Amino acid sequence: MMKFFFDDSKNRQEIAIVLVAALLCLLVRQSVGVCVILAVCIAALLAVGFAKRRQRKRRVTALTDYLCAVQDHLTLPPIETEQEDELGILQSEIYKVVALLREQYAAEKKQKLYLSDMLSNISHQIKTPLTAIGLMTELLEQPSLPDEQRMAYAEKIDTQVTRITWLIRHLLTLSQLEAGVLEMKREEMSLLSVMEQVRDSLSVLAELKGVSLLLDIPASVTMKGDRHWLGEAMTNLVKNGIEHNEKESGGYVRVRAEQTPLFLRLTVEDNGSGIDEADLPHIFERFYKAKNAPPQSVGIGLALAKQIVTAHNGRMDVQSVRGEGSVFTVKFYTT
Repeated sequence: MMKFFFDDSKNRQEIAIVLVAALLCLLVRQSVGVCVILAVCIAALLAVGFAKRRQRKRRVTALTDYLCAVQDHLTLPPIETEQEDELGILQSEIYKVVALLREQYAAEKKQKLYLSDMLSNISHQIKTPLTAIGLMTELLEQPSLPDEQRMAYAEKIDTQVTRITWLIRHLLTLSQLEAGVLEMKREEMSLLSVMEQVRDSLSVLAELKGVSLLLDIPASVTMKGDRHWLGEAMTNLVKNGIEHNEKESGGYVRVRAEQTPLFLRLTVEDNGSGIDEADLPHIFERFYKAKNAPPQSVGIGLALAKQIVTAHNGRMDVQSVRGEGSVFTVKFYTT
């Protein structure tokens, strides 16, 4: 009970002197000694009360200064709880709430920056086709424009509109995936049937580029997931291999699958132009375009594919050698 009083060395010395004097008085005259001892006890109790009030005031002042520092957006300092009493519990709970609010503030700030970057990217990507559409619309307004030229401009406008529609759709999908609000279905499906649909949808492009699409997938391989979005991801991977293959003959994109007790491994291999080593760490970033990317690329296909794979409890890696081709490896882990 007298801890706060005796914690001060000066107080300890003074009380020791008084107690010695009280004992001497007790030896000389008992009544005087008893009175002195009682007076010392009363003084000690009063000193303890004063010490407690001083310490409580000091702790409350420190807590107030802490909250002021938080309001001024300074670095969040730690709180050292001196005792496990009511005030110590209050200190601990205040620190927890402030830390939680700081985390929420950081998350909201990150989200605002993300939205700002997304709007900036969308504006940049749409600006070029909109400018082209505006120019061709002005040309279409010329009365002397030949019908053949008028039809050619109309087709180009339709192409640009299709491109804008594709871009907006994929950007919305990517933003939903990154925000974790796009729900994926969990249905059993044959991986071979999914990849056959992907091959059929890209067969014309592969034929124009002279690239063979090869599937090495056992019919028994199955997985649980969203058939539509998985097909979208694999279409982007295979299309990437086709577009980056400039061989006059012998070009290919081969898809293999292997089922293990822990995961389903899927590899998409091509013998195209490959990826520069400096580009490898960034190719899954939104709107990143490698040095050898085709002119029509907007740098969103691989980012979208990776997000879809992640949403299916998977991961995607890439290995590539410039001029020799690339291998994208996808692992879907069994849950």
